[in-house]
Amino acid sequence: HSIPLRHGSASFGLNSDSALENIGLFVNKVENVILRNFKSSKVLAKNGDAIGIQASKNVWADHLDLSSDLDHGKDYYDGLLDVTHASEWVTISNVFFHDHYKCSLVGHSDNNAAEDTGHLHVTYANNYFSNVSSRLPSIRFGTGHIFNNYYENVLSSAVDTRDGAQVLVESNVFVKAKKPVASLYSDDQGYAVVKDNDFGGEKNEAPAGTLTKVPYAYTALGSAKVKAAVVGTAGNTLKF
Repeated sequence: HSIPLRHGSASFGLNSDSALENIGLFVNKVENVILRNFKSSKVLAKNGDAIGIQASKNVWADHLDLSSDLDHGKDYYDGLLDVTHASEWVTISNVFFHDHYKCSLVGHSDNNAAEDTGHLHVTYANNYFSNVSSRLPSIRFGTGHIFNNYYENVLSSAVDTRDGAQVLVESNVFVKAKKPVASLYSDDQGYAVVKDNDFGGEKNEAPAGTLTKVPYAYTALGSAKVKAAVVGTAGNTLKF
């Protein structure tokens, strides 16, 4: 099953016990939506993504715990949080992504340039990715600001910039993470600017990008401070 959300709606978990299992949330053609402080797990692929954001604007996903398991094939579940169809100004913060193959896809198809180009502005801040395979995020055509995230035990690849996407990747930590920043799986490459990342002995493999500024104020913690700030805080940890 999947649940559609309407304009200006908010979905909050009141405490750390608030949870969904095998029920996707579908954010489609709406504006000003907040998703905050709940857990969602094991949404089967036939029910879509755990959270799917399409053709929507001004969406904030914050303090969520999103997972499945790695016991099935990579297509048994779909995405944990996917942003598609020219969505704009989506912020994903303080989310704990774990135990999953395909975590977070921005831009669903190499063939969707006409709709997506110039859109898909997304921010990933202060998230914790653990025991995951890929799409952390994978971004096509869009613009991604990826900062203050902690990655550990990444099986395949982390940040994947594709199809002309421009990403600014700064103040992140990667531990036992294969291909922390790369351009993979598409004929047309994407691009990355990297600043103050701890790649854990791995290296940036993406072509140099041009995204050096974003239109909002933010604080890059510095890679040395990311783990303490993120691990234990990301997830549905808020108390109301």
